[in-house]
Amino acid sequence: MSEPVPVAVPRKGRPLEAVLERIANVGANDRLDDLADRVSNTLRYEKAVTKGNVEAEHGPYDRLAEYSNPGEPNEPEFTLMRDDRDGKPRRIVFDAATVDLGGVHLKLVGREEPFRALRTHEFALGFDSADLVLEEVVGIRADGLTAIADVNDRIDPVDTDVRVVNGLGDTVYHTLMGRPETADPAVEFDRDFIADYEGELCISPRYERLVTAVLGTAALDGVEFVYPDPDEEEEAAIASAGLGVYLTVTGSTARDHGLDVGEHLFPSETVLMRNAAERDAAVERALDALDVDETASEIRV
Repeated sequence: MSEPVPVAVPRKGRPLEAVLERIANVGANDRLDDLADRVSNTLRYEKAVTKGNVEAEHGPYDRLAEYSNPGEPNEPEFTLMRDDRDGKPRRIVFDAATVDLGGVHLKLVGREEPFRALRTHEFALGFDSADLVLEEVVGIRADGLTAIADVNDRIDPVDTDVRVVNGLGDTVYHTLMGRPETADPAVEFDRDFIADYEGELCISPRYERLVTAVLGTAALDGVEFVYPDPDEEEEAAIASAGLGVYLTVTGSTARDHGLDVGEHLFPSETVLMRNAAERDAAVERALDALDVDETASEIRV
């Protein structure tokens, strides 16, 4: 068997689950379905342990030995890392798995920042949140960005060789929302409203560059970014400011805080990426296997 092509993947959370679902769909066999289920269920349990919601019967090293089966195809390996929560507790996360997609062999390798691993040419292929691309390399312009399909056009080739290929369909949205009294009754919270708005806009500090890229600098003239306090719920902070942008699926929590849910400004989705400078036959075969048209995704570059 030829050496498997390494693919950088997230270590935990919704993006990793989306990657494993893509792998299972492409491979179309029960062993890959089982891999996706085992990794997802294990990491959900470990998250509950880290949060203190569940008390584990055995220590982390015993659990690692139970979970991992190194070297076997379609079998996962896990590792320990320090979580960023208070006290820096140890957390078991995904480490690696070798999979066979109809004769195309891949080694999924867990990374804290897959996008950056592609930027430094450690990997030719990888999966990460599209948000990371906007936060780091997408150019800021006067006009806003409305679709991830347009992201590659805004990447300066001098900054990086990484390009988005397509999305995995695990979509949530950066959504505009505000208190009803912030606007006239007949006015909707949308991009046109922001273009005429002057005042505070509450966002997460990490999304300042992303929101600027999505809305465009022209629309943000007269807008002041404000941020939630460290222990404050995002929706509560937006309610205090009157207007804000937050990641949401249904918007039910926003409405619980008295907010009207406005325009979905931009999809947040796990994406397949490639480093265009890293080309060989094995990488191209791996890309062909992974680059499938997912109807659930809003992204097709």
